[in-house]
Amino acid sequence: MAILTPAFLALLVLAGVAGRTAIAAEAIESAAHDAARAASISRDPATARAAATDAARTQLDWQRLNCAGAPALTFTGSVGGQTVSFDTAFDTTAGQPSAVSVRVTCTVSFADIRLPAVPGMPTERTVTAVFTSPLDRYRSRP
Repeated sequence: MAILTPAFLALLVLAGVAGRTAIAAEAIESAAHDAARAASISRDPATARAAATDAARTQLDWQRLNCAGAPALTFTGSVGGQTVSFDTAFDTTAGQPSAVSVRVTCTVSFADIRLPAVPGMPTERTVTAVFTSPLDRYRSRP
């Protein structure tokens, strides 16, 4: 029993790490989806950034995901399949296909479930998700 107890505890902790990572990945994926969609229905880049940030934080709060620090959002765009800046995607003329992408990055901490007896156990993991949403081709833009 004394030999198997440390191995069993290590297995439980590693299962906790894997479970927390899987839950975080799902929450980050949902946040990226909501952020990209909120950005794509906005009319200008500044409003789109604010709406995307609010949508991502709302989703992460709803999922109760506590990132170590604030989640990082990165905004990019594409026009006709070519990568451009976020602002350039909104500057296209009506009828031209364009899209916006939002990358959400969060560092998930395992400090509360860390076992010092397990060497090499990670104390945190960075989880990232990207989602792209098209801008309406025929909607007026600034």
